[in-house]
Parts: sequence; structure tokens; C-alpha cells
Amino acid sequence: MGVEDVLGGVDREGLTVLGAVTLPGTGRSVGLARGFVRDLLADLPGLDDVVMAVSETVANAVTHTASGLEGGRVTVAVAAGSGAVRVEVTDDGASGARPYVKDDPGAETGRGMRIVQGLAARWGFRPDGTRTVVWAEFPAPDAWVRGRGAVSGRG
Repeated sequence: MGVEDVLGGVDREGLTVLGAVTLPGTGRSVGLARGFVRDLLADLPGLDDVVMAVSETVANAVTHTASGLEGGRVTVAVAAGSGAVRVEVTDDGASGARPYVKDDPGAETGRGMRIVQGLAARWGFRPDGTRTVVWAEFPAPDAWVRGRGAVSGRG
């Protein structure tokens, strides 16, 4: 999957892709995804929240979807538009299961999407054929977004 395939270059909400990487569906890829996002968004205010959300979402993809099976993969894309940065993690699908926030905040496992929900301004998911795209948006100063060459006329 190339950058041109991620969000179609510019999505309907006026976001421009800053970068994307496809990684093997292994535990090691969680750290690689964190590093990719940290390098790409180096001076973004609130960067640690974005990195944590990517870490949790990639870990979920590797653990709970076909991405974690032999030959599986996970794609991380980063886009920006007026006032926002969006990260998208595309997994290889989970037989129709979709991400959700567990009802028990005190559970020993299953806190990943609760963390994403708490950090992101908004989050969600969409099917992409058999795959699932989990996305999260974070506030970003317009000056920072413009400095990345992203469009500034969000809808």
C-alpha cells in the first residue's frame, strides 16, 4: 500500500498525507510505528499522546487481528489538515470484529481503545474490504500544519 492509497492523497475532510509505513504484523512493529510517528511529527505539541495512541492501536492490530498471523501486516498513516493531525492504523481484519472500548475500566487487559479515546479529540474506525482502519485525531496548531505543507481549508 503506497502513500497515494492512504486517504487517497487528500481525504474528503481536507487532510493531506504526511507519510505512511507498512510493517510486519509482529510485536516489534509497535516500537517501529512509534519511532515513525515520533520522527514524522517531531515538533508537534502533544506528540506523546499521538505516539501512545499509535502504540496502542498497532499493538491491538497485531494482537487481535489477522495482522498478527504469519505474513500479516499493519499500515500506519499520518495526515494533517487545519487544526488537526490524524493517525490511521490499517490491520488485516478480524473476521468482522471491530474495535471498541471495554465497559470495565479496571480490567487488566483491553485498555488500548480506552487510552486512545482518552487521548484523542475523536476516534473511530471504518471497514476497508476485509481490513479495518482505526483512526484518531489530535489537535495541531494551524501554523504547525501549514509548516508541513498540509492544506488549511478543512471543511
